[in-house]
Amino acid sequence: MDTGTHLVMGFALGGLATLDPVVADNTLNSHSVLLATIIGSQIPDIDTFLKFRNNAVYIRNHRGATHSIPAVILWPLLITACAALFFPGTNLLHLWLWTFLAVFLHVFVDIFNAYGTQAVRPFSSKWVALGIINTFDPFIFIIHVIGLIIWAIGANPGITFIFIYAIVICYYLCRFAEQWAVKKAVLKIVPNAEKVIIAPTMRYFKWRIVAITDKRLFVAKANKREITILDEYDRVPIPENEVINRAKKDKNIAAFLSFSPIFRWELEELENGYEVRFIDLRYRSKGHYPFVAIVQMDEDLVIKGSYIGWIYNKDKLRKKLDVAPR
Repeated sequence: MDTGTHLVMGFALGGLATLDPVVADNTLNSHSVLLATIIGSQIPDIDTFLKFRNNAVYIRNHRGATHSIPAVILWPLLITACAALFFPGTNLLHLWLWTFLAVFLHVFVDIFNAYGTQAVRPFSSKWVALGIINTFDPFIFIIHVIGLIIWAIGANPGITFIFIYAIVICYYLCRFAEQWAVKKAVLKIVPNAEKVIIAPTMRYFKWRIVAITDKRLFVAKANKREITILDEYDRVPIPENEVINRAKKDKNIAAFLSFSPIFRWELEELENGYEVRFIDLRYRSKGHYPFVAIVQMDEDLVIKGSYIGWIYNKDKLRKKLDVAPR
């Protein structure tokens, strides 16, 4: 989820914590728990600061170690220890329990995005991405804000957010049902699909789709379960040759390949070298595939420029590569 949604969820958990008598009957405990749930709802995304290094490091590590099983255990312990310094005398057990719930819930809801997390590390580095909730879901954000407003005007926060979360759970179940219906509709059009990747958008009935067969890649969209094929590509394995193998050693290309589950590749000979492109097929927007990784090499396979990230025009890409336009 996005930072804003995680934030309102942290406040919501602080309100929900008032159902705990140990928290509700003690001002010190309620204040410490509210602060801890807000911090706990944000702390796994501390790896966002990796953006300041470069995109490759960020993409390879975001929602990785900080969202892993050891992290879910360690973050609450760290937050509880720090909170205890500022709130001496607070009930540490209940502080830890509510902090743990905040951290766990952050990682748990991220699993439902198309981006996903490496939530089962260290047992597996596989990305877990169920793809039923957009990174920013207007309904989930707005219903939390409504709950906070109701709390602010004097309603019981515990009862308010029990009701809110019952609605959210129903919403998730509806999204699962909608995604399943979309998948069934896709399989009617591409019955031999080996795999169907369905990614949500901010609009409830609109989905991005990639269907994979043994020979073809189909990029499609769904609107109210009506499927429209947008692009088709041959499914061509990445070849084993000197140019491709050198490109795969570049940090940006390696980051892309570690993250993207479905893509197409292109190899182009330039006047004085080569350009290798990898294009993620999940994010088609207005006829364009913005998430890419590109590397340019000279004739001796020395890398002259590379980039991974979101690109919407060629001029910006050339600046990122720091090479002269062709």
